[in-house]
Amino acid sequence: MATPTLRRAGIGAAAALFAILIVVLGWAVPPRAAIISTDRLGPESGEPVADYLTRARKSLEGNDSAAHWALLSFDAGITADRIPEFTGGLRISEVVYHVPVDRVATPIITIGVPAGIDTAVASVKAAAAQMESTATYDDRSGQVKALVAVRLRADCACAVGIVLAGPLTELRNLASHSGIRAVEALPADASAGVFAVSPLLPEQTVSASPSPDDGPVPQN
Repeated sequence: MATPTLRRAGIGAAAALFAILIVVLGWAVPPRAAIISTDRLGPESGEPVADYLTRARKSLEGNDSAAHWALLSFDAGITADRIPEFTGGLRISEVVYHVPVDRVATPIITIGVPAGIDTAVASVKAAAAQMESTATYDDRSGQVKALVAVRLRADCACAVGIVLAGPLTELRNLASHSGIRAVEALPADASAGVFAVSPLLPEQTVSASPSPDDGPVPQN
C-alpha cells in the first residue's frame, strides 16, 4: 500500500503533467480570435453635424474601383416607394426608418433586405411589424409603440437612410443628387454585416444628439 507521502508525490506529479499538457495544447491550438469591428457609419452621439458632413465627404475621396459599404442619409424622410429614386441601381442591404414626433423620443428601426429593389420598398411593412412585436414596459413606451406602428403602416415619409454598396465614383455621384444630405463610405475592406449604423436624422441640424422626450404622445 502506498504511503501518504508517495500518494502526495503521485498527485503532485500528475498535476504537473496536466499543467504541461494544457500549455502544450494552448500553444498547438491557439484560441480563435474574436471578431471585433470598430467600423461605424453615421455620426457619433453628440457630434456636430457640420463635422460629420465634412467627415462623410472625405470618406468618398479616392480612386479605387472596389465596392464600399456606405450610409446614404436623406435631407428629409421619404416614403418607401421613393427609395429607387436615390440608389443609382446599387445594391441595398438595409433601410433605416424613424418616425419623427415633436418632443417625443421614437426608435430608429433598421431593416435588413435581400437583393432586389422590391424588397427595399416593402421593408416599411417589416418595420411596422418589428415595432408591433417590440415589448414595452410602461404606458408611455406602449403609446409610442402604437403610434410608430400606425404611421409606418400608413406608409409615412419615414425612411431616413439606406445602407448600400458601390464604388467611390458612384457614391460621389449619389452624394451630389438633390434630396441626399450625406453619403459616408467605409474602407473597402470593411466586412459586411459587422459595422454599426447610426443615421443622421433630418431633424438633427446642429448636433447628433437625442431629441427631448417631454412632450405628449399623439393618438395617431
